[in-house]
Amino acid sequence: MDNRTSSEPPQVEPTHMREVLGHFASGVVIVTAPAPGGPAGFTCQSFSSLSLDPPLVSFAPARSSTSWPKIRAAGRFCVNVLAEDHAELSTAFARSGTDKYAGVAWRPAPSGAPILDGVAAWIDCTLEHEYAGGDHTIVAARVQALGADPSRAPLLFHRGAYGISVRD
Repeated sequence: MDNRTSSEPPQVEPTHMREVLGHFASGVVIVTAPAPGGPAGFTCQSFSSLSLDPPLVSFAPARSSTSWPKIRAAGRFCVNVLAEDHAELSTAFARSGTDKYAGVAWRPAPSGAPILDGVAAWIDCTLEHEYAGGDHTIVAARVQALGADPSRAPLLFHRGAYGISVRD
C-alpha cells in the first residue's frame, strides 16, 4: 500500500535514475593536482562549462572521494579531457588505493598540475566555490589557462560503457 499523501512526489530509485540518465552521453575527464607525496587525481563524468564571463567550469566529485580533499587543499588543478583511446586511463584513475600515475606520462600545466599526455583538451583552474550536492560536491572553478588538440576525439561514456552504444 502506498502511504504517501497526494502532495508527496514519488520516490526515485537510484538504480532507475542511473539507467535513465545513462542515456545522456557524457565526456570523461581526469582532474589532477599537485599534492604532498605526489600528484592526486580522479576520473569524473560530471564536468561542464559554466560561464564565459568570468571563465568558469564545474564538476562534481563524490563526497566519498579520497582524492578530492587533496586536490581541494592544493586549490589549483587541471581538468584533462580524455581522448577516445583513454578508456584504460579513465578506469585506472577511477580506482582508489592505487598508484594512479604509474607509467602515466604528463607535463606540468601553468599551475603545476599534471596535463596527461595525449588528452583532447586541458583546463587549468583554481577553486572558486563549493556547494553541497547530495552525495556529491558541486565545484565551480575559475579557468586560468587552457589548450586543446583538435586532432584528438573525446572519450564518451554512454549507457554504462565507453563510446556510443545503441542497444535494444
